[in-house]
Amino acid sequence: MRIATWNVNSIRSRQEHLLAWLERSRPDVVGLQETKVPDGDFPHEPLAALGYQAAVSGQKTYNGVALLSPHGLEDVRVGFAALLPGDAEAEALGEQRRVISAWVEGVRIVDLYVPNGSALDSDKFAYKLAWLGCLHRYLDVQRAQGEPFCVLGDFNIAPEARDLHDPAGLEGGIMASDAEREALRACLGEDLQDAFRLFEPDAGHWSWWDYRGGGWPRNRGWRIDHVYLCPLLQERAMGCSIDRDERGRERPSDHAPVIVELADEPDGEDPEA
Repeated sequence: MRIATWNVNSIRSRQEHLLAWLERSRPDVVGLQETKVPDGDFPHEPLAALGYQAAVSGQKTYNGVALLSPHGLEDVRVGFAALLPGDAEAEALGEQRRVISAWVEGVRIVDLYVPNGSALDSDKFAYKLAWLGCLHRYLDVQRAQGEPFCVLGDFNIAPEARDLHDPAGLEGGIMASDAEREALRACLGEDLQDAFRLFEPDAGHWSWWDYRGGGWPRNRGWRIDHVYLCPLLQERAMGCSIDRDERGRERPSDHAPVIVELADEPDGEDPEA
């Protein structure tokens, strides 16, 4: 099973890139972020022509998440409130379309677009920490479902110094602060593990290169797009890679896809056994 995440930074601008990539890579499920279109404008038809069903939660101009799969998307859940009914903060945070999940081929896929936070002294940073606190509650409920699950998306957080092109200059700032990292670790708990770090311990691997400041030609990147696996899926993990080629195309997204390969579950095996 091939599971991918990609912040496309506008489905309108990157539609042809996405269609070509799907045809080449054929993932079994992909989570998209920053689709930036209301649901009625999402390009269902060209995706269906490639065999992909889409579940979407979008809004005009900003944010937006989607899940794509050629195998069908079951039990689609939109927003934090899907698992946190009656939670006023979850309802309020749902105004920004950043969370969607679905059941695909025996796995619960949770697709997230975590707020950027802008600056440590801004209201947007306080919003980001509140959002991560709500994610913590959401994932605790998800764990209690007893489903094999993975959490993927653009986390807008570099978990460690090795995930930064310039640790000395960037550590402690936005997307690399102690507060953000601690909030993320609390969400992940002891069970969810970073799929990329199961296979690659070294620094120098990025998933996002800022359009500004020559980020791509100078290879000044960050690793902020992640796939986290529950213990059952960690046992099936065969590899994880970042498709840098997509960042080098004409008019690309500033993010590259991240792909995890899982071994098929043996026939008849009970995942709860």
